[in-house]
Amino acid sequence: MTTASPSGSPRVRYGYFIASEDHGPRELVEQARMAEDAGFEALWISDHYHPWVDAQGHSPFVWSVIGALSEATRLPVQTAVTCPTVRTHPAVVAQAVATAAVQLEGRFRFGVGSGEALNEHILGTHWPTTPVRLEMLEEAVGIIRDLLTGKQISHRGTHYTVQNARLYTVPDDTVPIDVSGFGPIATDLAARIGDGYIAMGPEADLLSRYRERGGTGPASSGVKVCWDPDRDNAVRTVLRRWPNLFLPGEMASLLPDPRHFEQATQLVTEQHVEEGPVPCGPDAEAHIKAITASVDAGFDHVYVSQIGPDMRGFFDFYRDEVLPHLPR
Repeated sequence: MTTASPSGSPRVRYGYFIASEDHGPRELVEQARMAEDAGFEALWISDHYHPWVDAQGHSPFVWSVIGALSEATRLPVQTAVTCPTVRTHPAVVAQAVATAAVQLEGRFRFGVGSGEALNEHILGTHWPTTPVRLEMLEEAVGIIRDLLTGKQISHRGTHYTVQNARLYTVPDDTVPIDVSGFGPIATDLAARIGDGYIAMGPEADLLSRYRERGGTGPASSGVKVCWDPDRDNAVRTVLRRWPNLFLPGEMASLLPDPRHFEQATQLVTEQHVEEGPVPCGPDAEAHIKAITASVDAGFDHVYVSQIGPDMRGFFDFYRDEVLPHLPR
């Protein structure tokens, strides 16, 4: 939930977004330690089977990494986001969520979304249309919530069957489940079933829709940045490692293989990066402006993710020149 200032009024929480697509498991854990030392207040972690492009080069199993994070840091942790519908049955996901919540002693929030073919096609099943994926997500969240009570459940629904299932290791408190919404219909679902809302940018219109449809939980936004002492090198790094950020429309959810993303991003240029939303280089004001855009849009939590190899330089920069100057 949103933290409070000494006066008791809500304040923005700034977290770090560790990218499972871009780093191995040991590096992710070390980044979490550095994030805590630098003054970040929470962690997001992505849940992927494949990276977006081969240059990113990683995809460790998120639940194993979360177990390590529970011992390495005292920061709250959230998946951003898990698709609990195709690649893994929601009854199995529920067990992973319950274990993570116990390990993190109440510092775990579960972020969910309708997923991408990139990760979910691997079992050879049909990739459903968006309305069907959202229908599956709603049913899956219901199953997960029921199992997290520790009661035995059986369920026969439109998409899933669960028979005589019970989780014996469950947390004492309810695990909040936040729902990502990258369009109006998904945002409506988040307002209806979510304990919070997740976006990947300062989506003021979608956040307003979430609130208007009755969503009351905390709203979280993600921001990609590339700190480097040389701005031109930062631009080239973004183009090489995260060109997928600049793909329009529904491509991110429909393309099934990293090589397809590499083909689709061949037309992305350095100019696109320079003119895009990712702050590049050592200008603290540019980083502050990019993060503050989500605050101005009304988001309660903002998670920052560094693109590039110099993690120590990034965390030192944010500790000294960015985090102290962000609105609280």
